[in-house]
Amino acid sequence: MKFVTIGYGDREGYDRMAATARDAAHAHDDRLRAAGAETGIAGPPVQVRNHGGAGTTVEEGPFLQSALPVAGFALIEAASLEEAVELVSGTPCAVGYGVVEVWPLQTTEG
Repeated sequence: MKFVTIGYGDREGYDRMAATARDAAHAHDDRLRAAGAETGIAGPPVQVRNHGGAGTTVEEGPFLQSALPVAGFALIEAASLEEAVELVSGTPCAVGYGVVEVWPLQTTEG
């Protein structure tokens, strides 16, 4: 199964982590990438609309709102939701006083 993960966190929480915890969290991300996870830091988003196919409009800024900013994303593979949770529990957002959402990715055939 594939899962999309969204990490939320801010610099203040990241900086509150002990250096050893921060190093361990980054090493954890390195292991996830070595095992095939695709990870990335969130850049500035845009909103795309094409209502009724009448023309595309693009606006800067996020659609979602959260108490913490989106910090990054990952695409991971795991046998179950429980395993996916285990895999992300050591990432910088989870350890650094943020949160990580885990979304099962349901593929569509088209």
